Amino acid sequence: MSDTTPSEVRGDPHRAALEALNDAGVQFLVGGAYALQMELGVILREVKDLDLFVRPRDLEAALAALRRAGYETSLAFPHWLAKAWAGDDFIDVIFSSGNGVVTIDDDWFRHAQRVELFGLPVLLCPSEEGIWARAFVMERERFDGADVAHLLRCSAGKLDWGRLLERFGPHWRVLLAHLILFGFIYPSERDRVPRWVMDHLTNLLANEHAHTPPDDRVCQGTLLSRAQFLIDVQRWGYADARLRPRGNLTDEQAEEWTRAIEDPATVRTLPVRP
Repeated sequence: MSDTTPSEVRGDPHRAALEALNDAGVQFLVGGAYALQMELGVILREVKDLDLFVRPRDLEAALAALRRAGYETSLAFPHWLAKAWAGDDFIDVIFSSGNGVVTIDDDWFRHAQRVELFGLPVLLCPSEEGIWARAFVMERERFDGADVAHLLRCSAGKLDWGRLLERFGPHWRVLLAHLILFGFIYPSERDRVPRWVMDHLTNLLANEHAHTPPDDRVCQGTLLSRAQFLIDVQRWGYADARLRPRGNLTDEQAEEWTRAIEDPATVRTLPVRP
């Protein structure tokens, strides 16, 4: 922990965090509810937390800057998430995703939009990455599909669809599922998704159905929900798609992420040292 205390954070804790990172020269992106509001042009819900995205290599520098500004910090989950807080105000410092699929790399910054937040210059998460990251969140207690649909409604015309397809890569079925739902949610808006994108994805589906299913018994549901497909990997003998070599997580990382289902307080248990 740092030698400072949360009470030393001056002014609005979210603005102070942005200022601290800017002053330290740490590159970051604003995501989450703030980014969604800017993209949609409306307030969908109360903003409680500030979501900041950094490259893995910049994590330590970001947390050090926040500690100097008076925040307490913890490495909530070493494979994807750190936290900073001042009293009841939280900041999520995100450098990957819980399932290990979504990593913050240089392309996030290369395609970011320059905006102002709290009167400060910041970079906004690109729409393509915002859709990619949210598309995999299908927990019992949280489903980000509505956010994906809203982003598609407001941003489809300016999306780099080729880059979005590349982001999903072998997980193209997840994108197709959201695009099919988009046409269901907004029947009159379905042509916002380019015809060639739907043709490409449905051709992939047709080609897949033309071949015999693989013998490898793997459950990819764990990429969508850390809780709801545990029975598949723990009782029914399916391999966990999150785990190496198929995925990016180690056994220990997946176990820690699973333990937190019943013990959310663990987000503060791993202090980040200066």
